[in-house]
Amino acid sequence: MSTFQAPKGTYDLIPPRSAKFLAVREAIAAPLRNSGYGYIETPGFESVELFARGVGESTDIVTKEMYAFETKGGDRLALRPEGTASVLRAALEANLHRQGNLPVKLWYSGSFYRYEAPQAGRYRHFSQVGAEAIGAEDPALDAELIILADQAYRSLGLSEFRILLNSLGDKECRPVYRTALQEYLRGLDLDEDTLRRADINPLRVLDDKRPEVQKQLADAPLLRDYLCDACKAYHEEVRELVTAAGVSFEDDPKLVRGLDYYTRTTFEFVHDGLGSQSAVGGGGRYDGLSEMIGGPALPSVGWALGVDRTVLALEAEGVELDIPASTSVYAVPLGEEARRLLFGKVAELRKNGIAADFSYGGKGLKGAMKNANRSGARYAIVAGERDLSEGVVQLKDMESGEQTAVGVNEIVAELEARLG
Repeated sequence: MSTFQAPKGTYDLIPPRSAKFLAVREAIAAPLRNSGYGYIETPGFESVELFARGVGESTDIVTKEMYAFETKGGDRLALRPEGTASVLRAALEANLHRQGNLPVKLWYSGSFYRYEAPQAGRYRHFSQVGAEAIGAEDPALDAELIILADQAYRSLGLSEFRILLNSLGDKECRPVYRTALQEYLRGLDLDEDTLRRADINPLRVLDDKRPEVQKQLADAPLLRDYLCDACKAYHEEVRELVTAAGVSFEDDPKLVRGLDYYTRTTFEFVHDGLGSQSAVGGGGRYDGLSEMIGGPALPSVGWALGVDRTVLALEAEGVELDIPASTSVYAVPLGEEARRLLFGKVAELRKNGIAADFSYGGKGLKGAMKNANRSGARYAIVAGERDLSEGVVQLKDMESGEQTAVGVNEIVAELEARLG
């Protein structure tokens, strides 16, 4: 037993389950790569101020959940709690928006960190795949991202998820709604912290998950009743484009998401098989974020989908991913001469794109064949002194049990033919 364990609220990804996480990441990324999104990778930590400005100083993420620390040089840094602010910062720093091809379309995959009570489906360290389209105000971009996420989930075999859609308005109409909502909230029986939050950003109160708060919000004014004509028209076009693509969604007038930077389109992907932590991903438009972090006006939209949550959703639906075995051929040498020869053949197979492994440690035939079975290999190559004296190796089909003698110099070509 090791002296050390993974920190509370975190997890280790180990085989064979880790293969499922890799498959989910690939499935989410595939539609993005086919739609003009380029890969971006940012540091695991950033300036605290980047998240305070972008995510919002009144959010739980910044006030309660962010892992913040001071370096030896006196810099205040934080482990990234989300990806959008980091990606936009990197795009601005590299002047991607000045290269004449807007929107800048980027996707990322990585780990994120929030200090919160660990529970099923919610960890202090979690993995996401995200996409951002920076520098264009176009309902078609919002629709594109919703459609691509739907495509990714369905390619995995998920069917029991729902898409919730809303509009948060813009700088023209949201202030009017904000005032109306604040007046309503001041008349409720709320604790001091919640009332303080209502003064800073009342939309955060709508996102409060506590039953005693939600019960009082039943008759709260709805933002959709305060949208200006431009926001109404924009939102209606998003809805029409998504519908035309055959993607179903539900209008949710109380959906606000948990970050301050969202404007207009906001959406969430939920899976009812996950209990109270039903969100598997979400996103929306954030037209003012660039200015918040010191950049020019760059209307943008994006989403992040939780890899951990998606795996749990697959398990809730009983979906088994078709993950190919990591090894196609397993070599079992019996004797030193066979060891040298088969090691070379394994290297040759790998060069030719065939996944191959080798029985290390000088195991006997019985132990080595057990390892071959555990590897999931379709074929085993077995060779001993007698085989080599006859210039052959034994090729065993691990499914049928059929064994065939194949010439030493023909084994690579034979396996290429059999494995396609």
